[in-house]
Amino acid sequence: EQGGGEAAEDPQEWLDVLGSGLLKKKTLVPGQGVDTRPRKGQDVTIRLKATLEDGSVVEENPALTFTLGDCDVLQALDLCVQLLEMGETALIVSDAKYCYGAQGRSPDVPPNAALTLEVELLAARDAPDLELLSGKEKIELANRKRERGNFFYQQADYVLAINSYDIALKIIGSSSKVDFSPDEETELLDVKVKCLNNLAASQLKLDHYEAALKSCNLVLEHQPGNIKALFRKGKVLAQQGEYREAIPILKAALKLEPSNKTIHAELSKLVKKHADQKNVETEMYRKMLGNPSAAGTPGKCKDKLPWSIPWKWLFGATAIALGGVALSVVIAARN
Repeated sequence: EQGGGEAAEDPQEWLDVLGSGLLKKKTLVPGQGVDTRPRKGQDVTIRLKATLEDGSVVEENPALTFTLGDCDVLQALDLCVQLLEMGETALIVSDAKYCYGAQGRSPDVPPNAALTLEVELLAARDAPDLELLSGKEKIELANRKRERGNFFYQQADYVLAINSYDIALKIIGSSSKVDFSPDEETELLDVKVKCLNNLAASQLKLDHYEAALKSCNLVLEHQPGNIKALFRKGKVLAQQGEYREAIPILKAALKLEPSNKTIHAELSKLVKKHADQKNVETEMYRKMLGNPSAAGTPGKCKDKLPWSIPWKWLFGATAIALGGVALSVVIAARN
């Protein structure tokens, strides 16, 4: 069904790439042999035509270039182009999961839309040496990876977003044999901070709190007053139940941007949670140690006599009285 009429007529010609039926490839024009297939990490150039199931063309590119395996393009392309031979033209039928997913792409790709991709492999070459990139080239490359991470974040695919941000950070942090100008150094740092902030946001979405905290701290090492990093660090600590540490961090962020309603709402919520936490702890300690006020003030004993007379004295007085009565009886009997 995913493959359309051609798949139904010649099912043996379709390759089920993942074994799930959601991604299929069919060769239309054979290539130059298996040995000419591109490798992950190479920069490949393809001719692309993408259509919806109704035949509407949503994308045409005569020379699309990307790094194979870096998730720079649709997953369907990243997974299938490595199976193409040089010069091969293939038809790829992909479920929405490996294209634009549940979000779609406004305005031309509806949510949950399957795509048919006609692809021709035009060229493949090794990716450029990062050490030889100029400052401008390194900035442009890192920004492309960062923007791809932003795309995945908007698609709620946080794992792939993290992958793209990590690649961008690796590019920025790579050693260089080329001297950069002060402006290029500043711009590279700006891209790095953006990647780290977005990385922390993605890690927070996946509940990877320790990793998110590390990313926030790396931002704050470069920019101690970075509001996004302060806010996200406060949120991470709050998720870990560290309200005492989170509150002053959010207060610092709010001081830098007093009109920020999001920070204000988060801070108010944390203050209440911290107060509730302290009340719970106080009650727990009271139960563990007992009620100090009750222990310090002796309660009244219902069985205690109104006057305070030691029982030994009372017993002795009773014995003397009984002895006196007995003596009187004996004397009276003798008389």
